[in-house]
Amino acid sequence: MATIKDVARLAGVSVATVSRVINKTDFVNPETAGQVLKAIEQLQYEPNAVARGLAGKKMGIIALILPDILNPFFPALARGVEDVAHKKGLTVILGNSDDLGLKESSYIKVLKKKYVDGFIIASNTIREEDVEALRKERIPIVLLDRGLNTASCAVIRSNNREGAKIGVQHLIEQGCQRIAHIYGPQEFITARERLLGYEEIAKGLSGYSPSLMVSGNFDIEGGRKAVEQLLTRHPDVDGIFAGNDLMGVGALKALHERGIRVPEEVKVCGFDGIGLTEITEPELTTVAQPIYEMGKLAARILLDEIESGIRENSIIELDVTLIPRKSTQ
Repeated sequence: MATIKDVARLAGVSVATVSRVINKTDFVNPETAGQVLKAIEQLQYEPNAVARGLAGKKMGIIALILPDILNPFFPALARGVEDVAHKKGLTVILGNSDDLGLKESSYIKVLKKKYVDGFIIASNTIREEDVEALRKERIPIVLLDRGLNTASCAVIRSNNREGAKIGVQHLIEQGCQRIAHIYGPQEFITARERLLGYEEIAKGLSGYSPSLMVSGNFDIEGGRKAVEQLLTRHPDVDGIFAGNDLMGVGALKALHERGIRVPEEVKVCGFDGIGLTEITEPELTTVAQPIYEMGKLAARILLDEIESGIRENSIIELDVTLIPRKSTQ
């Protein structure tokens, strides 16, 4: 492989001149610059990315850290990030943290050494001091979906509380009065907001009881077990609002196993809008987040900061949309 010294020798200039042409750090006579570029093309020379990073140049790499890549919600987010980055000529490095703070911290520590230009992180464990530590090193960061309520960076998520209210109100409009809620881990701000939205509407129903709220762990098996527990407490439940679609799918499975007809006896609504909701039987009604658009917006904001150095310090909540399907109609 050709080196910068080989380019300088062929072009008849100094290594410093080649460096100035590559990095565009100072004026170089157009004729000289042309000789350097011709030598680079002839030798098929590729500048060392790490060396450029050490010199304070952009590496063209961003890091995306997600909590659970097996959850269909997060690949859709990742696709949005990647599509924007690809159009800008950037590479995305993906890390799966498994919702573990230590694993997440390890990713950040390692990837910083790789001279990434910025981070997009979906995390319920990241702290304000973690964000500030990256800020002190002048590394741009955007928090996505799960994140802090106050942060010195952009935080992008959906309007989770309003979405929950929309889902519960839809069940009421479909005739439900005994509406249960299967909620996700309450350390996640998304799960907390959806529970609060459910309570805000459900408390006005004559059939409301706190025991209608059951934990489901944001996965299919959690949703299935929650329905078993729920029906033991309240066999007369006629509506279920699941805090995410995976728990909604688990609820459908549990009801089917018990011979309970959906939507005739119990109506079910999920939250997220993942593709899996279109292939269940019956198809699952869901409060859909603009998942792909969230990923795209996170990438745009991060890339704007990388290019301009101007921070976007705000919480951006995107609107959600009810998609009614056969599980409630």
